[in-house]
Amino acid sequence: MISSVSVTSSPSFESLVEPQQPQLVGPGTITRSRGKCAGNGLRTVLEEIVVTVEPGQLLLKLHWNGGDHTALAVLKNRVGQHRWKTSPATEQLIDDLARVAPDQSIAAILNRLGMRTGKGHTWTQQRVRSFRNDHGIEAYRDGERAERGEVTLEEAAGRLGVSRMTVIRLIKDRSLPAKQTCAGAPYVIRETDLDLPTVRRLIESGRAASQDPRQGTLEYQ
Repeated sequence: MISSVSVTSSPSFESLVEPQQPQLVGPGTITRSRGKCAGNGLRTVLEEIVVTVEPGQLLLKLHWNGGDHTALAVLKNRVGQHRWKTSPATEQLIDDLARVAPDQSIAAILNRLGMRTGKGHTWTQQRVRSFRNDHGIEAYRDGERAERGEVTLEEAAGRLGVSRMTVIRLIKDRSLPAKQTCAGAPYVIRETDLDLPTVRRLIESGRAASQDPRQGTLEYQ
Protein backbone atom coordinates (compact mmCIF):
# COMPACT_ATOMS: atom_id res chain seq x y z
CA MET A 1 0.00 0.00 0.00
CA ILE A 2 1.34 3.46 -0.95
CA SER A 3 0.77 6.07 1.71
CA SER A 4 2.32 9.07 -0.04
CA VAL A 5 3.32 9.69 -3.65
CA SER A 6 5.06 12.58 -5.36
CA VAL A 7 5.41 11.91 -9.06
CA THR A 8 6.82 14.23 -11.74
CA SER A 9 5.93 13.91 -15.39
CA SER A 10 8.00 10.90 -16.47
CA PRO A 11 7.45 7.96 -18.83
CA SER A 12 6.36 4.65 -17.34
CA PHE A 13 9.60 2.85 -16.61
CA GLU A 14 7.97 -0.58 -16.17
CA SER A 15 7.87 -1.04 -19.96
CA LEU A 16 11.04 0.88 -20.77
CA VAL A 17 13.56 -0.19 -18.17
CA GLU A 18 15.22 -3.55 -17.82
CA PRO A 19 15.70 -4.17 -14.06
CA GLN A 20 19.22 -4.85 -12.77
CA GLN A 21 20.36 -6.68 -9.64
CA PRO A 22 20.03 -4.54 -6.46
CA GLN A 23 23.18 -3.65 -4.51
CA LEU A 24 23.49 -3.11 -0.76
CA VAL A 25 25.26 0.21 -0.16
CA GLY A 26 24.68 0.72 3.56
CA PRO A 27 22.72 -0.49 6.60
CA GLY A 28 19.04 -0.61 5.74
CA THR A 29 19.57 0.95 2.27
CA ILE A 30 19.43 -0.74 -1.13
CA THR A 31 20.17 0.93 -4.47
CA ARG A 32 19.30 -0.33 -7.94
CA SER A 33 21.76 0.73 -10.63
CA ARG A 34 20.96 2.39 -13.94
CA GLY A 35 18.21 0.76 -15.95
CA LYS A 36 18.75 -0.13 -19.57
CA CYS A 37 16.34 0.85 -22.32
CA ALA A 38 14.20 -1.97 -23.64
CA GLY A 39 14.71 -0.94 -27.26
CA ASN A 40 13.94 1.61 -29.99
CA GLY A 41 17.06 3.58 -29.04
CA LEU A 42 15.27 5.29 -26.15
CA ARG A 43 17.44 7.04 -23.61
CA THR A 44 17.64 5.85 -20.03
CA VAL A 45 14.72 7.29 -18.04
CA LEU A 46 15.56 5.95 -14.59
CA GLU A 47 18.93 6.59 -12.96
CA GLU A 48 18.51 4.60 -9.74
CA ILE A 49 16.14 3.54 -6.99
CA VAL A 50 17.19 3.99 -3.35
CA VAL A 51 15.23 2.01 -0.75
CA THR A 52 15.47 2.80 2.97
CA VAL A 53 14.02 0.19 5.32
CA GLU A 54 12.22 1.60 8.35
CA PRO A 55 9.93 -0.03 10.94
CA GLY A 56 6.60 -0.67 9.27
CA GLN A 57 7.45 0.88 5.91
CA LEU A 58 9.85 1.16 2.98
CA LEU A 59 10.96 4.60 1.79
CA LEU A 60 11.73 4.62 -1.95
CA LYS A 61 13.40 7.44 -3.87
CA LEU A 62 13.41 7.16 -7.67
CA HIS A 63 16.00 9.31 -9.46
CA TRP A 64 14.93 10.04 -13.05
CA ASN A 65 17.17 11.11 -15.87
CA GLY A 66 17.11 14.90 -15.99
CA GLY A 67 17.09 15.47 -12.23
CA ASP A 68 13.47 14.71 -11.35
CA HIS A 69 12.69 12.57 -8.28
CA THR A 70 9.79 10.44 -7.09
CA ALA A 71 9.35 9.69 -3.37
CA LEU A 72 7.28 6.70 -2.24
CA ALA A 73 6.39 5.44 1.23
CA VAL A 74 5.21 1.80 1.06
CA LEU A 75 3.73 0.06 4.11
CA LYS A 76 5.21 -3.36 4.96
CA ASN A 77 3.01 -6.33 5.79
CA ARG A 78 2.79 -7.21 9.45
CA VAL A 79 3.94 -10.64 10.63
CA GLY A 80 1.26 -13.13 9.58
CA GLN A 81 -0.40 -10.68 7.17
CA HIS A 82 -1.13 -11.88 3.65
CA ARG A 83 -3.89 -11.86 1.05
CA TRP A 84 -5.78 -14.60 2.90
CA LYS A 85 -7.40 -12.29 5.45
CA THR A 86 -9.57 -13.53 8.31
CA SER A 87 -12.47 -11.18 8.99
CA PRO A 88 -12.01 -8.55 11.75
CA ALA A 89 -15.10 -9.94 13.52
CA THR A 90 -13.54 -13.40 13.72
CA GLU A 91 -10.24 -11.95 14.92
CA GLN A 92 -11.99 -10.01 17.69
CA LEU A 93 -14.00 -13.08 18.70
CA ILE A 94 -10.87 -15.24 18.97
CA ASP A 95 -9.22 -12.51 21.04
CA ASP A 96 -12.19 -12.47 23.45
CA LEU A 97 -12.62 -16.26 23.58
CA ALA A 98 -8.93 -16.78 24.33
CA ARG A 99 -9.53 -15.26 27.76
CA VAL A 100 -12.14 -17.86 28.71
CA ALA A 101 -11.50 -21.02 26.66
CA PRO A 102 -8.63 -23.17 25.30
CA ASP A 103 -7.92 -23.45 21.57
CA GLN A 104 -9.86 -26.68 21.05
CA SER A 105 -13.02 -25.15 22.56
CA ILE A 106 -12.54 -21.96 20.52
CA ALA A 107 -12.35 -24.02 17.30
CA ALA A 108 -15.60 -25.82 18.17
CA ILE A 109 -17.40 -22.52 18.92
CA LEU A 110 -16.22 -20.90 15.66
CA ASN A 111 -17.32 -23.91 13.62
CA ARG A 112 -20.76 -23.94 15.29
CA LEU A 113 -21.16 -20.29 14.35
CA GLY A 114 -20.24 -21.09 10.73
CA MET A 115 -17.10 -18.95 10.79
CA ARG A 116 -14.19 -19.91 8.53
CA THR A 117 -10.51 -19.14 8.19
CA GLY A 118 -9.21 -16.67 5.62
CA LYS A 119 -8.87 -19.57 3.15
CA GLY A 120 -12.39 -20.79 3.83
CA HIS A 121 -11.39 -23.77 5.99
CA THR A 122 -13.04 -24.94 9.18
CA TRP A 123 -11.19 -24.23 12.40
CA THR A 124 -9.02 -26.75 14.23
CA GLN A 125 -7.03 -26.49 17.44
CA GLN A 126 -3.83 -26.06 15.40
CA ARG A 127 -5.34 -23.33 13.20
CA VAL A 128 -6.55 -21.39 16.23
CA ARG A 129 -3.10 -21.71 17.80
CA SER A 130 -1.38 -20.50 14.63
CA PHE A 131 -3.79 -17.57 14.33
CA ARG A 132 -3.16 -16.56 17.94
CA ASN A 133 0.60 -16.72 17.50
CA ASP A 134 0.47 -14.63 14.31
CA HIS A 135 -1.66 -11.97 15.99
CA GLY A 136 0.05 -11.89 19.38
CA ILE A 137 -2.94 -13.31 21.30
CA GLU A 138 -1.99 -15.21 24.45
CA ALA A 139 -3.41 -18.67 25.04
CA TYR A 140 -5.92 -19.31 27.80
CA ARG A 141 -4.17 -20.26 31.00
CA ASP A 142 -5.74 -22.51 33.63
CA GLY A 143 -6.62 -20.45 36.67
CA GLU A 144 -6.65 -17.03 34.99
CA ARG A 145 -10.43 -16.70 35.41
CA ALA A 146 -10.10 -17.35 39.13
CA GLU A 147 -7.39 -14.70 39.33
CA ARG A 148 -9.86 -12.23 37.84
CA GLY A 149 -12.51 -13.26 40.36
CA GLU A 150 -14.68 -15.04 37.77
CA VAL A 151 -16.48 -18.38 37.87
CA THR A 152 -17.97 -20.67 35.22
CA LEU A 153 -21.60 -21.73 34.99
CA GLU A 154 -20.81 -25.07 36.63
CA GLU A 155 -18.84 -23.42 39.44
CA ALA A 156 -21.66 -20.94 40.08
CA ALA A 157 -24.21 -23.76 40.23
CA GLY A 158 -22.04 -25.68 42.70
CA ARG A 159 -21.56 -22.71 45.01
CA LEU A 160 -25.25 -21.78 44.94
CA GLY A 161 -26.35 -25.40 45.39
CA VAL A 162 -28.63 -25.35 42.32
CA SER A 163 -28.65 -26.81 38.81
CA ARG A 164 -26.96 -25.28 35.78
CA MET A 165 -30.42 -24.57 34.31
CA THR A 166 -31.38 -22.60 37.39
CA VAL A 167 -28.27 -20.44 37.01
CA ILE A 168 -29.08 -19.91 33.33
CA ARG A 169 -32.61 -18.87 34.28
CA LEU A 170 -31.23 -16.34 36.77
CA ILE A 171 -29.03 -14.96 33.99
CA LYS A 172 -31.87 -14.82 31.44
CA ASP A 173 -34.07 -13.05 33.97
CA ARG A 174 -31.25 -10.51 34.51
CA SER A 175 -31.14 -11.35 38.20
CA LEU A 176 -27.56 -12.63 37.94
CA PRO A 177 -25.15 -10.53 35.83
CA ALA A 178 -23.07 -12.58 33.41
CA LYS A 179 -21.11 -12.10 30.21
CA GLN A 180 -21.16 -14.37 27.17
CA THR A 181 -18.92 -13.45 24.24
CA CYS A 182 -21.21 -15.15 21.72
CA ALA A 183 -23.81 -17.90 21.51
CA GLY A 184 -22.22 -21.14 22.66
CA ALA A 185 -19.34 -19.43 24.47
CA PRO A 186 -18.88 -20.04 28.21
CA TYR A 187 -20.70 -17.73 30.59
CA VAL A 188 -18.40 -15.59 32.72
CA ILE A 189 -19.83 -14.69 36.13
CA ARG A 190 -18.19 -12.53 38.77
CA GLU A 191 -17.83 -14.46 41.99
CA THR A 192 -19.02 -11.51 44.08
CA ASP A 193 -22.33 -11.41 42.15
CA LEU A 194 -23.29 -14.80 43.58
CA ASP A 195 -23.92 -13.03 46.89
CA LEU A 196 -26.23 -10.38 45.46
CA PRO A 197 -29.36 -10.05 47.69
CA THR A 198 -31.66 -10.66 44.71
CA VAL A 199 -29.92 -13.89 43.79
CA ARG A 200 -29.91 -15.19 47.37
CA ARG A 201 -33.56 -14.28 47.89
CA LEU A 202 -34.71 -16.05 44.72
CA ILE A 203 -32.78 -19.20 45.59
CA GLU A 204 -33.90 -19.33 49.22
CA SER A 205 -37.54 -18.79 48.24
CA GLY A 206 -37.34 -21.41 45.51
CA ARG A 207 -38.50 -18.92 42.89
CA ALA A 208 -35.25 -19.25 40.94
CA ALA A 209 -36.39 -22.67 39.72
CA SER A 210 -39.24 -23.12 37.26
CA GLN A 211 -42.67 -23.60 38.85
CA ASP A 212 -44.00 -25.44 35.80
CA PRO A 213 -44.10 -29.19 36.62
CA ARG A 214 -44.09 -30.00 32.92
CA GLN A 215 -40.70 -28.33 32.45
CA GLY A 216 -37.65 -30.53 32.76
CA THR A 217 -34.01 -29.58 32.96
CA LEU A 218 -32.34 -28.84 29.65
CA GLU A 219 -28.55 -28.78 29.94
CA TYR A 220 -27.88 -26.14 27.33
CA GLN A 221 -25.64 -23.10 27.34
